[in-house]
Amino acid sequence: MAAVVVLGGAVYVTATGGIGSLVNALGSSLSGFVDELTATPTPSSTPIVIADAPVIASPTEPYTNQPRADLEVTVPDEYVGDPEVRVRIYLTLEGVPPTTIAEAPVGSTIRLIVPVDLTPGRNSFSATIVEAGIESEASPIVTFILDTEPPAFVLASPQDGQTVNRDSVAITGTTQPRTRILARNEANGTSISGLAEATDGTFTVELPLEPGPNGIRLSGTDPAGNPGELIFSVVRGSGELSANLTASSYRISVASLPVSLQMSVLVTDPDGIPLEGATVTFSLTVPGIPPVAKEAITGGDGRATFTTTLPTGVTTGSGLATVLVVTDAFGSTSTQKTITIVP
Repeated sequence: MAAVVVLGGAVYVTATGGIGSLVNALGSSLSGFVDELTATPTPSSTPIVIADAPVIASPTEPYTNQPRADLEVTVPDEYVGDPEVRVRIYLTLEGVPPTTIAEAPVGSTIRLIVPVDLTPGRNSFSATIVEAGIESEASPIVTFILDTEPPAFVLASPQDGQTVNRDSVAITGTTQPRTRILARNEANGTSISGLAEATDGTFTVELPLEPGPNGIRLSGTDPAGNPGELIFSVVRGSGELSANLTASSYRISVASLPVSLQMSVLVTDPDGIPLEGATVTFSLTVPGIPPVAKEAITGGDGRATFTTTLPTGVTTGSGLATVLVVTDAFGSTSTQKTITIVP
């Protein structure tokens, strides 16, 4: 058909006087066609196609106390069942470059399990596809953290053995972040659970108290599954301001007069803590002399003292040493002791 077309064209051109133009056109076309057929092929670079990266499934909880983990790797569909394709696993430890630790053939499904050993601390894994010596981009990093240490508890409040003058105690402190906490009062069997803050590990749980001593067991399980425990006690007090008065002597002989007598008081707040700044009034009444009084202020140890001399005019009989304590925050209280004068 092509020959017919060419011949028809030649007849037409001859009839119209265009033979020269046709020859020139055909010469040019044939020359180009022949040149194209006989030209030496110019080599061109074929781009290397990098395989798609696999994906490692992220663990539900990266913390673990198990020394071995299973990496669940998903490979692209086109490589499933190809015996020439392998999955290469890299491990990166803190301060250490990535290291090849395993290679596994692609199986008959898009998922395969690769067991790996963990070292204490952070273990970061990535995977690549290797085909005919060509390696794909690395998968996103997946991290496991091997932690075999039990969570430690640091109490901020209360102190071990502290007197608490309330019907409950707020237990506050710090531990490993996200540790699940259980506080149990052995005195009444009450348990309260809580969770340490994910950022700084702080926690607070409120636990009911019984009058008197309360043994408390604070336990917890960290995100890796390690258990920890702390045992301490508190005392539920009366919840009242108290004063404890003592004297250097409670029985004094007239024959020993004159004699020095010292009175001392310890003032504690409703939590049983020594109270500073309380106003204390001492008074002493014994037979034979007028009453003696003295005002003082408790120091940082909650104590105040008063010393007086009993003169020779004191006679036999019973007397009283008394102290009155007045505070701005906790009201007032008083107490007394008997001082006996004997022959």
